[in-house]
Amino acid sequence: MTIPTLSYHIFPCLSSPDQRTAPQRHQPASKIVNLVPTDRSRGMNADYGAPTELAGPLQQRRALYQPRLPPCLQGATVRVEYGDATTTIDPTGAHAVAQAFPRTYGQRLVTFLAPDDTAGAGKAVDERPPIRVGVVFSGRQSPGGHNVVWGLHDALKAYNPHSILYGFIGGTEGLFANKTLEITDDVLASYKNQGGFDLLGRSIDQIRSSKQVSAAMTTCQNLNLDGLVIVGGVTSNSDAAQLAETLVQKNCKTKVVGVPVSLNGDLKNQFVETTVGFDTVCKVNSQLISNVCLDAISAGKYYYFVRLMGRKASHVALECALQSHPNMLIMGEEVALSKLTLMEVINKICDGVQARAELGKHHGVLLIPEGLIESIPEMYALIQEISILHNNNVPVTEIPTQVSPWAAALFQFLPPFIRRELLLHQESDNSAQLSQIDTEQLLAHLVEAEMIKRTKEGRYKGKKFSSVCHFFGYQARGSLPSNFDCDYAYVLGHISLHMIAAGLTGYMATVANLKDPIHKWRCAAAPLTAMMSVRRHLRGPGAIPIGKPAIHPSPIDLKGKAYE
Repeated sequence: MTIPTLSYHIFPCLSSPDQRTAPQRHQPASKIVNLVPTDRSRGMNADYGAPTELAGPLQQRRALYQPRLPPCLQGATVRVEYGDATTTIDPTGAHAVAQAFPRTYGQRLVTFLAPDDTAGAGKAVDERPPIRVGVVFSGRQSPGGHNVVWGLHDALKAYNPHSILYGFIGGTEGLFANKTLEITDDVLASYKNQGGFDLLGRSIDQIRSSKQVSAAMTTCQNLNLDGLVIVGGVTSNSDAAQLAETLVQKNCKTKVVGVPVSLNGDLKNQFVETTVGFDTVCKVNSQLISNVCLDAISAGKYYYFVRLMGRKASHVALECALQSHPNMLIMGEEVALSKLTLMEVINKICDGVQARAELGKHHGVLLIPEGLIESIPEMYALIQEISILHNNNVPVTEIPTQVSPWAAALFQFLPPFIRRELLLHQESDNSAQLSQIDTEQLLAHLVEAEMIKRTKEGRYKGKKFSSVCHFFGYQARGSLPSNFDCDYAYVLGHISLHMIAAGLTGYMATVANLKDPIHKWRCAAAPLTAMMSVRRHLRGPGAIPIGKPAIHPSPIDLKGKAYE
């Protein structure tokens, strides 16, 4: 029997004690613990890219896996087929995008084919002269990122053995400071099919200001780079588009291309089916959630509130729910569409808890994305007011007294720990530090208060409500990548090289037909500007709505098959 909640999805695994769609059981944790190596655990000041021994049997075995390539990438040459010119995914913003990117807007779609492929009359790329390429990890680590570098390196050496691949140490900071590591077979040996970004490290700095763009261009010129590969998500690839445009305008020969790597899975559009790392992160988190589900049904007295990654979109939460079958999933997209207030969300959760108690069940598992708090209208408005005051350099201690009266009332209503977290300084892109806001604890706190209230009023006659909170935000980011992510990342690395060899700039490596066997994968490149849109927003009270072209996170399609 399902439990009524919002319009949100209820999954059957815990709806009755004897009805368990048990998760697949893997190797017991006690056996896995002995396999975890310590050799690659580095301090913050350790040298990135230093060859290390994979002491753990699990890592050693993982390193033996050889990623596969589709037929079009298996030969020494590829055929490049040019398709139609592009506009943008949102026609209403086409003019703004064209104005912002006059040199790279409207470029044609590109498909990579095997030389003997008769599907199109393309141009064969005769891979002869050695080239110099740089690669940088931009944004948060995601399983499979190392295989992008591996694939890029293998393709580069097949292109010409004298070609050189530089990795920028420390992410974009290394790019600005020209701090490099030459990628060789020896360097890659201990990073193949491994998790994390510890080959090069990363930073969350953007390539946004004129000073940063100038520093990046200077580095490209000093290294005489033919191409620069930026590995990251929506923000990183928006920066890649801007850098590509600037380098064209400045007559810099370096071609800039992007690779979709993000655990959030929110870089999705008609060109990009998914991002590297999403598959692994969802599988690892689903295993953890399944363990929690079994713990909940075993003890029979706790409600687990589990927060998952996903700032603007609930892709991770939805996929994990489909794999692990919790009792309740609250997606930010549904809350935003219904314009539910914080207390309306709380009451819906309490209704579910009460309905389960009437069936003799006092346990359950609830999943939420980290971006849920920004999907609640009044919370979003409060966060925006705080953001404006941060941007105006108002001291943190004075912010609570300078927000509007209604915002001040809401702020005082919230528990002290949430108040402190809301006042944290913003991310580098001026967004709130959602990973540091314990939304799951806020919900658990308010649900407990509401259940106590209902008990006093005689509306709830079940056992005392008890909660346990988890944030699965970091546990999966450094996981060994799945076979899919190993293959996908390796293929994208190859495509990156072929884009640069073909003289493409301002493009993203893409693969279509990912649900099919690898021999059916279709390798292509799409202009970054074709993925852009303009979302208008306010910068302050009474301000005129403004917008900047960018690649934006793709939300859950509430009419899509996964949701239904």
